Amino acid sequence: MSEQYESSIREKVPPVTAASQTSLEIESQPACWQRALDLLPSVSGLLPRPGERVAVVGCGTSWFMAQAYAALREGAGAGETDAFAASEAPIGPGFARRYDRVLALTRSGTTTEVLSLLDSMRGQVATTAITADPATPVADLAQDLVVLDWADEKSVVQTRFPTSQLVLLRAHLGEAVGHLPAQAAEALAQELDAELVGAEQVSFLGRGWSYGVAREAALKVRETAAWWTESYPAMEYRHGPISVARAGRAVWSLGALPDGLAEQILETGAHLVTPRHDPLAELVKVQRLGVALAARLGRDVDNPQHLTRSVVLSA
Repeated sequence: MSEQYESSIREKVPPVTAASQTSLEIESQPACWQRALDLLPSVSGLLPRPGERVAVVGCGTSWFMAQAYAALREGAGAGETDAFAASEAPIGPGFARRYDRVLALTRSGTTTEVLSLLDSMRGQVATTAITADPATPVADLAQDLVVLDWADEKSVVQTRFPTSQLVLLRAHLGEAVGHLPAQAAEALAQELDAELVGAEQVSFLGRGWSYGVAREAALKVRETAAWWTESYPAMEYRHGPISVARAGRAVWSLGALPDGLAEQILETGAHLVTPRHDPLAELVKVQRLGVALAARLGRDVDNPQHLTRSVVLSA
């Protein structure tokens, strides 16, 4: 990635906020996404091969990115793909499921559940880990390692690492994603709806792979602003969750809505947001919403309550 490209992005995109480290990392995503695209040729051979049966595992944000990737990979006809929270993956001794490869997503490379699962898989199945820090235990446990150290974050809350990771994985599936860095820049420049920043509750909806992104969107706002958010498959929203919709609350769809649902949401009085960009670019706007809500509520976005950068469990 050229310095000229990074400079052009900085000139086009104003900072999300002036102060927080989280905001600076959100702002860097157009350049990071381009770097992910540039990296692909050198790491393509380490990623799942067409036809392999793959289990993708992670925790928190990484689990939701795993869900999005699994839906995309199966949809592309690249092979059966399941996504699991690392702590609940039905893989290994005592389980009937068999995989050709386990793909572990872990920013820190230190998450206890991911390391435990990889350790149990040694010698049984091919393993690949995508991480931001190769100088961590995951490097000793995974057979293959893809390192996105340039997308690592000082922040507790993940933003640019998971999105860069998914851009890389989508490109590896053969998707035409060269336009995404520019869409991310547009998402940074677009003004947030006042109804969103003032909302007392937000529900995120998705379909197919964008449901995983919707789950991550809800988590992001909860983490950054400690705010009430929910996430659902769009078709499921009518089966009960729509009961909380009303004036002063918002519904944000990260994918196309099924016929008739937009009208039903608007009838509740809730503010409805429909996507103008790719779901990942929409997620950039959601990240900005979390920061804006945190500012409105007087919360420290760089030090969210009850959270740590990595969950490491004591023995």
